[in-house]
Amino acid sequence: MGQLDFGAALRQLRERTAPAAVGLPAGGRRTRGLRRDELAELAGVSEDYVRRLEQGRRHPSAGVMTALARALRLGRAEYEQLCALAGHAAADGQVPREVGAGAVRLLERLDGTPVCLCDAAWNVVAWNGAWAALRCGEPTAHPWDGNLAWRTFSGSPGRVSRTAERAAGFETILAARLRTAALRYPADTALAALVDELRSTSGTFDGLWRTAKTAVVQEDRSVLSHPDVGEVTLDCDLLAVPDDDAVAMIFTARPGSADAARLGEIVGARPATVSPPRPARDRLAQADRGPGWNTGRHE
Repeated sequence: MGQLDFGAALRQLRERTAPAAVGLPAGGRRTRGLRRDELAELAGVSEDYVRRLEQGRRHPSAGVMTALARALRLGRAEYEQLCALAGHAAADGQVPREVGAGAVRLLERLDGTPVCLCDAAWNVVAWNGAWAALRCGEPTAHPWDGNLAWRTFSGSPGRVSRTAERAAGFETILAARLRTAALRYPADTALAALVDELRSTSGTFDGLWRTAKTAVVQEDRSVLSHPDVGEVTLDCDLLAVPDDDAVAMIFTARPGSADAARLGEIVGARPATVSPPRPARDRLAQADRGPGWNTGRHE
């Protein structure tokens, strides 16, 4: 993350903020959202300072961050994201591990589509029956068995494979989100321990961590070798769940394809009853943590 990332995010927030939402008149405008001078006045800083922030030439203090957030009327999730981009910690420095009502609704209403939910540290914290039916990997006795990043970079046993290009892209997504989480939640000892272990055991992860690559895409494609129906090519789209600072991973197959038919067979055979999602810390203590993942390459 860098100052330019923060500057671009600040400008986007300014331009999308309706003047009326912050008590300003909206008539006679040539620009979208708030003008720089208006944001500056609301936040108690100079217009030139706002310009320098947006251009990546200044770094805001924690106090300025709070003033900007109040001026823009940001919600908790947006405020914490802006803090992360600026290199400041979130309020309590701990990764949220509870599953909110919105995430539960998502899992319930997409019951026929495989979906799992990961927190900011890539712990799999909830899933629906369709995702469990995929049986992506074998459980291990490792403490990080329920963590997607650990399973990927450690090469844990699983049934998922990717092309070299797809594997590299997915690894970049994982590392980039962990870097954001480390900035946002510096007091989270479990997250710090995970990052330390990955850096010491995976040269690939350590390289991505040191170069601070940014993930430009938020999707993945992999081949699942399912024990009942054989190989299935799956697309995975990542959907942000801001209130929980989580990511929903939604798996689909191309409509009308043989993969879609095989996915339908898998999902149709899933258990009729699924236990409700529980906090990650409860499930991570279990010996059997459900489906896992690996980072095998399918050339």
